[in-house]
Amino acid sequence: MAAIVRRQLALQFPSLSCAVTPLSRTGVRTPACRSQPNRTSPSPFNRRGFRTSPASYEKKYTKDHEWIELSDDKTEGTIGITHYAASALGDVVYVELPTLDLEVSAGDTIGAVESVKSASDIMTPVTGKIIATNEKLEEKPGTINKGPEDEGWIARIEIGDAKEVESLMNLNDYRKHTEE
Repeated sequence: MAAIVRRQLALQFPSLSCAVTPLSRTGVRTPACRSQPNRTSPSPFNRRGFRTSPASYEKKYTKDHEWIELSDDKTEGTIGITHYAASALGDVVYVELPTLDLEVSAGDTIGAVESVKSASDIMTPVTGKIIATNEKLEEKPGTINKGPEDEGWIARIEIGDAKEVESLMNLNDYRKHTEE
């Protein structure tokens, strides 16, 4: 069984094959290992995925721990709560999503997040119209805990006033805000 595992590891990770070859009775690596060239293969952790590069989207934050990620043309944004807010809430058990086509102003309540510890309103960081909601959260509200700034997004908004975005914090300013 161990030989099969070593063989599979050696095939998957050729650069590590010396590390998985057995020691001889004297405790020295076998000659086959020493004669192997030092090959480097791409790490499975460095494989390129189909994610959008951080430069193509701009994320802004509010003092109330919401975020908005802007599209390239800054006409739409995705809204959610931050990691900081999700960890403060604890295990999320219910998410109230906003109504589609709802016209909102910056600071308006668009929904709520309830956890075993407390409940918190979700406020929109900008003026606009709700164009989509993350319906996955209705069935699996804990998704917010797993990825509040990724798959745990709450709503998408068509931005009405792009100048409001400029008043929001960037990541560095938000980090300073949470450290206070």
